[in-house]
Amino acid sequence: MKVLQVLPALESGGVERGTLEIADALVREGHDSHVASAGGRLVADLEAAGSKHHTWHLGDKTPTILFQIRPFRQWLESEQFDIVHVRSRLPAWITHWALKRLPASSRPHFITTVHGLNSVSRYSGILTRGERVIAVSRTCQQYVLDNYPDTPAEKLRVIPRGIDPDYWRRDYQPSSTWLDGWHHEFPGLAGRFIVTLPGRLSRLKGHEDFLEIVERLRAEIPDIVALIVGGAAPGKERYERELRTMCRQRHLDGTVVFTGPRQDIRDIYAISDVVLSLSNKPESFGRTVLEPLAMGTPVVGYNRGGVGEILEALFPEGAVPPADTEAAANSVLSIRAGRTMEVRTNHQFLLQTMQEQTLALYREVMAS
Repeated sequence: MKVLQVLPALESGGVERGTLEIADALVREGHDSHVASAGGRLVADLEAAGSKHHTWHLGDKTPTILFQIRPFRQWLESEQFDIVHVRSRLPAWITHWALKRLPASSRPHFITTVHGLNSVSRYSGILTRGERVIAVSRTCQQYVLDNYPDTPAEKLRVIPRGIDPDYWRRDYQPSSTWLDGWHHEFPGLAGRFIVTLPGRLSRLKGHEDFLEIVERLRAEIPDIVALIVGGAAPGKERYERELRTMCRQRHLDGTVVFTGPRQDIRDIYAISDVVLSLSNKPESFGRTVLEPLAMGTPVVGYNRGGVGEILEALFPEGAVPPADTEAAANSVLSIRAGRTMEVRTNHQFLLQTMQEQTLALYREVMAS
């Protein structure tokens, strides 16, 4: 098969990571793998694994984007792809308009993935118009069925995101070199009870709830330390300043540590006693829940959306009612006291399963 995946850019993020994972699977099975995007730091990884990258700026939200349709159509026709798989709304519209004018005999199959719970609109609805529509969780599937009832249920497929169990393995331990560097950078953390909130600094991620939970826990766990792992997006630095002010007001200066953006999240999960997931809106999936659970690190999270699905499967004791900071704190205390079961082995949400199911879907469409 000659397959093209289309997305805005290849900088970072779950959509981008999933694109590379499917590209790797295509190459490994001897298929012809291509990606169209505006480029980014992950292009080198993509090409090193054997896929081809083509620079197209299909995610630029300007009126001039419409001038991309004709040349993109001509390029698609010349390349003769079997499948075009689109993962983002604006590139999906450009691809849809480009394919619409191609002769049926030379038109590739059009596949879409619903990665998130976007605002319900005709603009978002383009991602439900593929010949097959991949939903990354049952939550995404239900979102499509509830909000886009014209989508035939038989063309909607749930293929959860997956992780590599050899990387996120249960027996992983940070190296002594990493530990020395970590304790040099953040002295005074050795031997303390560590709770961690990973994710970019955004009001959506529940940092204010996290501070409230930590304040509750400190009375019961004097040696607690709370890690806020992630950085503010450009232009959003004001929120970090607000959080630091809240820490001072709650007298949490010596308890809460802002690590900034990190590339060593696996090591941080490994030294954490509990990871929290506190987004104030349902999420479509939840890699920052799945990854630590795969390593055996307990997670406490709000029981909704994709986060609730993962907790239900792997660690139901960690699921608490949304916005209930008291229940979240009590769940952490139960984990510390050993009153919960161990995290279940991850037989679901595996990278290989996601890759196999996606390529099987491609073959199904080709056969039809």
